[in-house]
Amino acid sequence: MKKTHLKKKKHKKKMKSSNLSLAQKRLINDLKQFNNDDDTVLASPKEDNIMEWECVIFGPEDTIWDGGCFKLIMKFPSDYPNKAPEVKMISKVFHPNFYNDGRICLDILQDQWSPIYDVKSILTSIQSLLTDPNPSSPANAEAAKLYNSNIQEYNKRVKDCVEASMKDDE
Repeated sequence: MKKTHLKKKKHKKKMKSSNLSLAQKRLINDLKQFNNDDDTVLASPKEDNIMEWECVIFGPEDTIWDGGCFKLIMKFPSDYPNKAPEVKMISKVFHPNFYNDGRICLDILQDQWSPIYDVKSILTSIQSLLTDPNPSSPANAEAAKLYNSNIQEYNKRVKDCVEASMKDDE
C-alpha cells in the first residue's frame, strides 16, 4: 500500500512540472545559470512568483561603480523568452541611460531583444552599461550632460550613489 502512495506522489510532481508554461521552464533553466562561481550578478525568483525576480548587480571592480550593490526587479511576460522582461533598478543610480524611476534605456531590452538573452546576460549587459554609458541616447539628460561636460562632477554623483547603495544593503 505504501508503494502505491509513493507512486501517486511522484506522478503528481510530474504533472506539476509538465503543466509549467514555456516561460516558466525557461526561467528555471535561467536560474540554473547562477550555480557557478560568478558572483558579480545575482538573481532569484520571488518566493511565490517565478515570473518576478529580485536581482543584484555589483559595481565592476576598478571603476567608479566599484563597491556598489545595486538592486533590480525583473518582471517576465507570459511569452518570455520571445518578449523581453521589464527591468527596473530599485537602487538610486545617476547614469545617462537610467530614468529617474529606475527604467533602463538599453537596446537589448527594447528593439534589439532576442530569445537568446537569458537573465544572466541581461544583468551582465546592465552591469557593462554602468561603465560604458551611451550619452547620445539619454534617459537622464542631466547625467548625460555632466558625463560629456564635467566628468569630475558626474563621477562624484556616481560615487554618492555607490555609497548610498552600500547603506541600503545593511
